[in-house]
Amino acid sequence: MKQAFILDFGGVITRTLFETHDISEAALGLARGSLTWRGPFDPDSDPLWRDMQAGLISERDYWLMRTREVGRQVGENWDRMETLVTRARGADPAASIRPEAVASIEAAKAAGCRLGIISNELDLFYGRELRQRVDVLRHFDCIIDATYTGILKPDPRAYALCVDQMGVPTADCVFVDDQQRNIDGALRAGMRAVHFDIAQPAQSYRRALALLGVPAPLTL
Repeated sequence: MKQAFILDFGGVITRTLFETHDISEAALGLARGSLTWRGPFDPDSDPLWRDMQAGLISERDYWLMRTREVGRQVGENWDRMETLVTRARGADPAASIRPEAVASIEAAKAAGCRLGIISNELDLFYGRELRQRVDVLRHFDCIIDATYTGILKPDPRAYALCVDQMGVPTADCVFVDDQQRNIDGALRAGMRAVHFDIAQPAQSYRRALALLGVPAPLTL
């Protein structure tokens, strides 16, 4: 029986912007220490993140506000979230891809698993050209992106779209996301799921591969 390994993109496959402030500051010409928001790494110092976690604002709201804030810091007017990512990541967006993600995706593919992504803002946030610049994305059989569908996780329709395209029973899907609300949505949809800890990516990927019965690569 085929199984499916289904991942969120931002935070799970790629390192978060919270983890790469030094790279962002260098790419944007900002002084070191200019970017102080740390999201899940320091919620006490990030009231916007706390508002997002409490459901007072959406994840898109959070990043749009950060986009505008950083734009002001560089003396520009930014109103598109992808501007923050494309400018902050510099010339090599592939450098932000987690090596643990690449190793795990390749292990699952080698074991015969189908591969999928369910993202709320892949192209909206990262720009469509990213798909051609990040090799690991070419492994995926299905990418469901709310940039185009307008259906945001944890809406059950987002998971159903992916399951339908993958052709794998819902119970044979393992879903990985760094937002608990999206994990809850996957569980309600009938998937197995792993809440991804961005502070412990290797451990999170080992847990997900174990659910698939796929041996973890030695690099994890």
